[in-house]
Amino acid sequence: MTPLIRSVQVGRVQTFTAADGTVWTSAYRKMPVDQPVWLSALGLEGDEQQHKKVHGGPFRAVLSYSAEHYLRWQQELGLSLPYGAFGENFTISGLDEDSVCLGDVYQVGDEVCLEVAQPRRPCNQINLYWGRDDLQALVSKTLRTGWYARVLQEGRVCADMSVRLLSRPYPEWTIRAAHETYDERKHKPKRAHALAQCEALETSWRERLAQA
Repeated sequence: MTPLIRSVQVGRVQTFTAADGTVWTSAYRKMPVDQPVWLSALGLEGDEQQHKKVHGGPFRAVLSYSAEHYLRWQQELGLSLPYGAFGENFTISGLDEDSVCLGDVYQVGDEVCLEVAQPRRPCNQINLYWGRDDLQALVSKTLRTGWYARVLQEGRVCADMSVRLLSRPYPEWTIRAAHETYDERKHKPKRAHALAQCEALETSWRERLAQA
């Protein structure tokens, strides 16, 4: 089955009030767009980031998330969530953290090319937005995190576009393997140093891994 973009989401920076009264500012809320949107080297037109140190930039231009995860969350937790619920820009069927590798180059539709650059490390905005204390931990534990990509070729994107693998230079470094290696870097420095040599990986990840 050819992977497909099921939904494209963008979001603006907004101020939210959590159930416990916590006030926070974020662009976590991503809403579907129903027409083609321009994707540049820095992200989708109309999409913003509040915390630019850990969100956005050329290595994190697009956040993708597996559409199949939504069914798993519903089965396990009774959560019926809309696409974009995990802050992703692309909800993609047919791909996940076990089938996507660092450095993968994907053709999206006829114009856009993306290179997978980094696993997504979930933050507490997931908990704040959905009013649950456990969701961030569950996302991390299951490694249903999503992955970031940089843009090699700009263009317009929309739902129902195909996502076709063009090249895979690092087949050993799935998103899952990269997560696990990062988490175990202090205990397995040799493997951490090997991952640090992956030229497609975002710079700060490579630096931290090299220091293990």
